[in-house]
Amino acid sequence: MTPHVQSSKAELVARAEALIPVLAARAEETERARRIPDETIADLRQAGLLRVGKPARYGGYEGIDYDTVWEVGMRLAQGCGSTGWVYMVTQVHDYQAGLASLEAQDDFFVDPDMTTSSAFAPTGAVAPTDGGVEMSGAWPFSSGCDHARWFLLGGFLPGTGIVLWMVPHDEAQIVDDWHVSGLCGTGSKTIQIAPPIVVPGHRWIPATGGDGSAEMRDHHGRASYGAPLASALSFSLVAPLVGIAQAAVDAFADQAQQRRLPSGTGVHELQSTQIRLAESAAEVDAAATLCRTLIAEHAERGAAADPFSLADRVRFRRTHGYVAKLCVAAVDRLFDAAGGNAIYARNPLQRIHRDINAGSHQVAIGWDDNATLWGRVRLGLDPVGLFW
Repeated sequence: MTPHVQSSKAELVARAEALIPVLAARAEETERARRIPDETIADLRQAGLLRVGKPARYGGYEGIDYDTVWEVGMRLAQGCGSTGWVYMVTQVHDYQAGLASLEAQDDFFVDPDMTTSSAFAPTGAVAPTDGGVEMSGAWPFSSGCDHARWFLLGGFLPGTGIVLWMVPHDEAQIVDDWHVSGLCGTGSKTIQIAPPIVVPGHRWIPATGGDGSAEMRDHHGRASYGAPLASALSFSLVAPLVGIAQAAVDAFADQAQQRRLPSGTGVHELQSTQIRLAESAAEVDAAATLCRTLIAEHAERGAAADPFSLADRVRFRRTHGYVAKLCVAAVDRLFDAAGGNAIYARNPLQRIHRDINAGSHQVAIGWDDNATLWGRVRLGLDPVGLFW
């Protein structure tokens, strides 16, 4: 494969920003369809944004690392939360796949503009068999599955733990069961395999674990590959939340300048409006800064082969949860002050409110589990909880 025309981080982010109004105009349609429209996938492909997470040798961009993936996804979510969510999911798969065996990578990266979907929880049956594993059953919550070239499905690999097995899209079925209150457009449906199929034993990519790979860091020229995958992975989930929360700040400010009380006073003149807007905007800025700071640390330490301690790992996990908490608080505060017009289907604030709360329910960024994990380690106790 030949690399796409080389683009810088600034150029890729600018292309994402140019799509914000396009995605916003299409957001209601996306929600009704309960999947990302074909037109949106075409827009992302035309802008070269589906290649950001892919290593350069497989059609991505030279010198681009995970920080660019985060910045692009966060901005796309400002236009449409569902689109930003699916974008980050498929791009983080590309990022993860760069840490797989070279044989698996050669199988996986069949198209530089492809998208993929996953279901991390090992809910289906995976059993060793001659030449690989036999898979059957159902895996729910596979965001973006309607456009996916591969389904990446969680299952146990002896000696490794949970990995994502690579299943071609034509060897599984999509169960259309995504009827939900928020992030409706992600199309996070169930993937079902029946009858059983056999997946070659090398066709898997890392799910969460590991200490980083100096080999793949140097092979792909990505500093972040030298640091633990799990410490970066959940940034893919909070990127759309930061973008959605920024969209709430912008929409609330625009609408407050147009609204009038029965007395004729402009809502934007109220001190309570100004305070709520300021606090929510500060929370969104803080959330973005926390993400950027830790993503930069992750890459710097990966480049230097500086190992992560247990305290480092749980600090990153705590921050993932806290960023989600900040974003939800920012949106809830504004929605509570947005008035009756905010509940109309035509008002983006009601969709933003539903989307941010739906996204925050993703188990990997739940505050209680991540806060408990950090608190236990800080207090000298053994870590417990998910994905640590």
